[in-house]
Amino acid sequence: MATIVPEMKATFRAQGFVVVPDVLSVDQVATGRIAIAALLNEEHPAAGPGISLWPRFGAGGHALLDLYRTAGIGQLAGQLLRPDLSVEEPAAAQVAITIPPWPHRPGGPHVDGLSPTDPDGRPGTFTLLAGVWLTDHSRPNRGNLWVWPGTHLRFGRYLAERGADAITRTEEMNPGPYPDIDLGDPIQAMGPAGSVLFAHYLLAHNTGGHDGATNDPRRETVYYRLHAIGHRDRWRETVTSPLTEFH
Repeated sequence: MATIVPEMKATFRAQGFVVVPDVLSVDQVATGRIAIAALLNEEHPAAGPGISLWPRFGAGGHALLDLYRTAGIGQLAGQLLRPDLSVEEPAAAQVAITIPPWPHRPGGPHVDGLSPTDPDGRPGTFTLLAGVWLTDHSRPNRGNLWVWPGTHLRFGRYLAERGADAITRTEEMNPGPYPDIDLGDPIQAMGPAGSVLFAHYLLAHNTGGHDGATNDPRRETVYYRLHAIGHRDRWRETVTSPLTEFH
């Protein structure tokens, strides 16, 4: 079983993300890719270089929920949290596919979940984004996620100064939505297939392109948006004090 060591926890707190290698076995990676192929056959999404599918996990279960469980994603994510917290099981996933060639470079970053809001009007904040890499991300410009290190802390200061509800005022955050703060330089998250990326909810991020040739493998990632138990009740605290849920 993969383990998040103290150095990884320190990286996450400072940078807002960490890549954990060798979480999935070769068989689990293959199982995930089979599940994605089945989704594509069922949903027939419009052709394009970037495809997103949003499967929900009903009472009958789902292959991507099984993958989450067998790979121990929730337990691994829990190692980043305070000892008194654990992770709720996700109700859905996002499948992100990038088909080459797509020489795309992201402009500004964004933060997830602001539109539409939850039915009760709460912004769709969560604790962690878990990205399960089913294809190789060891080289840049292969559909890698672009991240702006440390922005989770600077975004938190922005909200602490203006109040947590400023996160809902997307008209003040353009483009993106992401506020006008010091972003620093972006980097591309990299690692082999079977790795898992954990990113803080407030971390600035965006999708990168794929510079491969037409016959190169496409990029396939499964994202799970994870809530620590009780997050929805304390979301204002978590966005104004970004490390409050973490070890």
